[in-house]
Amino acid sequence: MQHFVPISLNCNNKLCCVVGGGRIAERKVKGMMESGASITVISPNITPDLQVLADHKQLHWVNRVYREGDLQGAFLVYAATNQREVNNKVAHEARQRGILVNVADRSEEGDFITPGTIRRGRLTISISTEGAGPAVTADIRSALDKLFGSEYEPYLDFMHDMRQIIKRKISSPQQRTKLLRRLASSGILEQIRRHEFMAWTEKEIDLWIAQNQEE
Repeated sequence: MQHFVPISLNCNNKLCCVVGGGRIAERKVKGMMESGASITVISPNITPDLQVLADHKQLHWVNRVYREGDLQGAFLVYAATNQREVNNKVAHEARQRGILVNVADRSEEGDFITPGTIRRGRLTISISTEGAGPAVTADIRSALDKLFGSEYEPYLDFMHDMRQIIKRKISSPQQRTKLLRRLASSGILEQIRRHEFMAWTEKEIDLWIAQNQEE
């Protein structure tokens, strides 16, 4: 069994090519939409959803079949056509150019896979079953979707903001760690889950820091 290294890529303002215009290509595109990538789709035909994205200038559509040289300047590429020969050619060019490639119909021939994903603001959970099948991935994703609800988005925003404040106000790394651990175990998540949490004022934040430093 082949194991992949879990990694999150910064695709902001980088050219990402998708060769293919069907449902698989559509999923690949939608998975990149929030990344800030510059997306190019190369295919003579595309799905209605991809057409809408192209019409709204959210991707660049090259309305023709793939040609060698199309991948020049790309950061990564998805070979996502329904033709094995074309996917082979895309993967071959990508390897020659040192471009990361995902081969939709044969993951073992590519450099990376795209796992199932759950997003809650700052929280990203990725699920990969490494070949066990999309149905299994979907079941696991559904279970995690219930476990990590919408409350995690405001909770992680609060924790992020508090971490920045503590870093500004407290110089000691040991004290920072102590305060952040106490904050994580203070029950804020449950308060948000029960809709009982009120945003802390600057005075309340200073008081909490002072009290927890003294203890």
